[in-house]
Amino acid sequence: MRQDQTAGATSEEAAAIAADVQELRLLLGRPDSLRSAYQPIVELATGAVVGYEALARGPVGGRLERPDRMFAAAATADRLADLDWACRTAALSGADTAGLASPYALFVNVEPAALGSTPPTAFVALAERLAGRLPVVVEFTERALTADPARLLAAADTVRAAGWRVAIDDIGAERGSLALMPFIAPDVLKLDLRLVQQHTTIEVAEVVSAVNAQAERTGAVVLAEGIETPAHARLATEMGARLGQGWLFGRPGPLPALPARPDQHAGREEPARPERERIDLTSAEPAIATVSALPSAVRHDVLTPYELVARSRAVQQSTKPLLVAMSKHLERQAMVLGGPAVVAATFQHAHQFTPATARRYARLAESAELVVALGLGMPDAPAPGVCGAAFDPADPIVDEWSLVVVGPHFAGALLARDLGDPGEDAERRFDYVVTYDRELVVAAASALLRRVSPASRLLLAG
Repeated sequence: MRQDQTAGATSEEAAAIAADVQELRLLLGRPDSLRSAYQPIVELATGAVVGYEALARGPVGGRLERPDRMFAAAATADRLADLDWACRTAALSGADTAGLASPYALFVNVEPAALGSTPPTAFVALAERLAGRLPVVVEFTERALTADPARLLAAADTVRAAGWRVAIDDIGAERGSLALMPFIAPDVLKLDLRLVQQHTTIEVAEVVSAVNAQAERTGAVVLAEGIETPAHARLATEMGARLGQGWLFGRPGPLPALPARPDQHAGREEPARPERERIDLTSAEPAIATVSALPSAVRHDVLTPYELVARSRAVQQSTKPLLVAMSKHLERQAMVLGGPAVVAATFQHAHQFTPATARRYARLAESAELVVALGLGMPDAPAPGVCGAAFDPADPIVDEWSLVVVGPHFAGALLARDLGDPGEDAERRFDYVVTYDRELVVAAASALLRRVSPASRLLLAG
């Protein structure tokens, strides 16, 4: 048991936590006692059910029936990954038993602690049995995005390799999701319930603008959560959502034995709009923004950022002083952006991350959502708020000087390769490329984020 979970608790609270942990261990020993409640997801224009989200529940009437209490016990016992896999297994099992199949989709959640862990055999068997029959959408939480971006990118690759889709949950609850949204390229963008339940503000407009820009670029579908009234539904539609979820359409519960067909309405009397093509969660047609219109995946984990971009852009040559000035210009653009921006830079060696550079990057970290500095021997925290990551000495990226900036509406990169000149530092020559092509910049930034070390991931989580 983790001692930090019980520090400061009264004797009664400590006893309750210990009892919860004991119950959790028993529960994980009989995972068939876990269950899922399923909440319908509908097309807002028609009210037609297009899928269900599986929500974890403990044994009825037990200490851990409530999911928040169950997951708190798992965190205390260091069993979050085990519980998370057990809940996903229960979700698939319930869907299999009820006969849920295409054209409906099943949405399942994943905890950050489970990223990269090995799935249990029961889950693998269910996934194989449902393959080709039931479309699955895996929801990553905002916590996963900023807690461990490198592992999350790998997990998203694995999900897509299995033929499943990717969603980001609770967008707008924190700004981290807006910053890292371009790197995941989710198929479904789930707006946090507070966006439709609270008054519209400049902050809400920032989220809606970023989400719609991402949807326009990639064909992702926007889904609004927490819709409890017709007014919520109207606001969700005004925000660009095409799918909705909430008590207006149905509370979590058992799957219906025979789910409503897509031409039947669920909870709304608004008629279908024949002039607008219906969302199909299984069609591969790219003509409309469907959940299965999968954004193209780019392999960023093999090539370096310079190699990714130099293949398709003109390469120029310069000595170091010009590149320093260009880097500072791009840093200034990142400073102006502020908000949900990602800044990632490589410095070849840690000694190139000078005190003056550290001060600039500390200022960047005050406004940007994520600032990463990489290099040989780079410490975990080279400046306040900056995530450091050390290179493998054998990685060819050691010879590169990179700076990439990605925001919801801006992307720019300076990527250079050292030509290995001897002599004065200021006279060193570099081949370099500058690009503002968003797809190339995101690919270059992804190549850097995938190189963040495990120690740095822990820093991000803090």
